[in-house]
Amino acid sequence: MKTWNAKAEEVERKWWVIDASGKTLGRMATEIATVLRGKNKAIFTPHVDCGDFVVVINSEKVEMSGNKWNDEKFYSHSRYFGSLKELTAAQLREKDPAQVVIEAVKGMLPKNKLSRQVIKKLKVYAGAEHPHSAQQPEALNIQ
Repeated sequence: MKTWNAKAEEVERKWWVIDASGKTLGRMATEIATVLRGKNKAIFTPHVDCGDFVVVINSEKVEMSGNKWNDEKFYSHSRYFGSLKELTAAQLREKDPAQVVIEAVKGMLPKNKLSRQVIKKLKVYAGAEHPHSAQQPEALNIQ
């Protein structure tokens, strides 16, 4: 038997849409990260981007259990001295609800060059409308 590896140009990509209203952020982010990397496919190859596109709508209605809206912190740094910014999840949700979902998914991807390419296939929108209806995304059921 020979080992078969997927090639980036041979991968068929699908579009999925997820309604985030009423979903727990962490559980949803793990499922999204799995689909983005392509680990749900039989042709998964770790060094090739074989994942699908994911569109998340209603990101402002995502939920977190317990007191995580106030305990969870997100940091940003411009690499200048004293420029470390800290926001709680509740503050980030008020500022940009889509960024909360993006940061949660980004934390569940491996930290390498491929993950920076994979995260670009995630499209997150605060409302129920999205401009990707031409791609005919299918609904992805997440618990």
